[in-house]
Amino acid sequence: MAKVLVKEEISPVGVEILSREFEVDYRPDMGREELLSCIGKYDALVVRSGTKVDAELIEAAKSLKVVGRAGVGVDNIDVEAATKKGIMVINAPQSNIISAAEHTMALLLAMCRHIPDAVNSLREGKWERKKFEGVELYRKVMGIIGLGRIGSLVAQRCLPFGMQVLAYDPYISTERAQKLGVELVQSLDELLSRADFITVHLPKTQDTYHMLGREEFSKMKDGVRILNVARGGVVDEEALLEALDSGKVASAALDVFEEEPPTRMDLIRHPRVIATPHLGASTQEAQDRAGIMIAEQVAAALRGEFVPNVVNLQVRAEVDETVRQFLPLAEKLGRLLTYLVEGHVDEIEVEYLGHLAGHETGVLTMAVLKGFFEKIVFEPVNYVNAPVFAKERGLSVRESRSESSRDYVNLIMVRGRKDGDQVAVGGTLVGLSNSERFVHVYEYDIDIAPSQYMAFFRYVDVPGMIGKIGTILGDHNINIAHMQVGRKKIGGEAVMGINVDQPIPDKVMDEIRRIPNVRDGKFIILW
Repeated sequence: MAKVLVKEEISPVGVEILSREFEVDYRPDMGREELLSCIGKYDALVVRSGTKVDAELIEAAKSLKVVGRAGVGVDNIDVEAATKKGIMVINAPQSNIISAAEHTMALLLAMCRHIPDAVNSLREGKWERKKFEGVELYRKVMGIIGLGRIGSLVAQRCLPFGMQVLAYDPYISTERAQKLGVELVQSLDELLSRADFITVHLPKTQDTYHMLGREEFSKMKDGVRILNVARGGVVDEEALLEALDSGKVASAALDVFEEEPPTRMDLIRHPRVIATPHLGASTQEAQDRAGIMIAEQVAAALRGEFVPNVVNLQVRAEVDETVRQFLPLAEKLGRLLTYLVEGHVDEIEVEYLGHLAGHETGVLTMAVLKGFFEKIVFEPVNYVNAPVFAKERGLSVRESRSESSRDYVNLIMVRGRKDGDQVAVGGTLVGLSNSERFVHVYEYDIDIAPSQYMAFFRYVDVPGMIGKIGTILGDHNINIAHMQVGRKKIGGEAVMGINVDQPIPDKVMDEIRRIPNVRDGKFIILW
């Protein structure tokens, strides 16, 4: 009988589910040293956020097959170390979405009616009815930035209050928004200029960090109200404080902060801010749901059954070696497409050419989707939930194949289409070492190896363009490791792909884009 260590508190129902089939030790009081000394005898470990499952612990876990995280984030788990040892890392990504949506509504109403200050005033024996005059939600405009699962739930809860709901999400289809009763706007600026309330429901990424900053606040209505129950850092706290002081922002409700616990209290203590200590998932139901979900999945994993939320799933057991070796490349092609497409696409087509077309390639298509959505969605993406994200966003996914390939033994082409326009990327493996290559970007053939930091520039093919771009990068001490150019004809348009040793700052990219004859430029962080 397999042995399971439940190291932190979860729902008693979850413990009971595991106890039906396995020997369970429920030890939330176990210390680090004892954990290190005994982990070797367990087949599964269930934790929340308080237990550090690091490389040292994983190395000591001689029999461990699965780590279950009763919640969404896996920051406390060394996923790479677990993957190297073949240990599945499972989480419960949908356990807190209702709680997060409801907390958003709770903060929204509390902010509108000054509930925290009114309660404290009355407790002090005061009767200040005029001081705490609030505002109604009825006929106000709610702007939702990020219409994923939590954003959609918030939208559904705002509509019965008589609010008009706008949303900005480049990766959501108009049809999906219409089904929710939401008006999907085409630009963030449009949402900022029309909304009376703005709530963000986005992951914290390079693209969303300080997404609402000084420039964005200047475009908002006077007296706008801001909510953040997503991730600290999406809202620039310094810029928000300035907007509150100036009166541009009438009030703000915050559950998350750039630094947690916060060390600077000036924003939290502002008289027109209400703040909570990251309580979005802190409901009994969410905690119980997380425990039950993870218990069911850990049990399925120990039985050898299919598990939908394996964070580090790379291949299915039945995937043959030819397909298996293309999985990392397929993910990178998906990520590359995300950076190159302009917002939402209606369709992704994955075409397999050459010998690869004769194999079962479904897992490669899932790998493409996994890479495509990793930069977009608010929760961990794996081969199982990536197709679900596509369906939720009204994204059609199809495969095509041809056993003839003009230039390569095997080739994967990925095309993102919208309204007749498309962006295409392609890749293959070359040589005895199966080195990865991007061999098609936009509409040009190219030959460049993927790297962590890359940039692509489209420009008119006139003399001196390579030198001008290289000079700007050199002036900012950014080293070009490799460079390739693709073009169709002399004097037409060309694409330049470069591998660089470090990130290219936005201001440097803007400087390059201002070069005459440069059409556009994209800096990319592939991993």
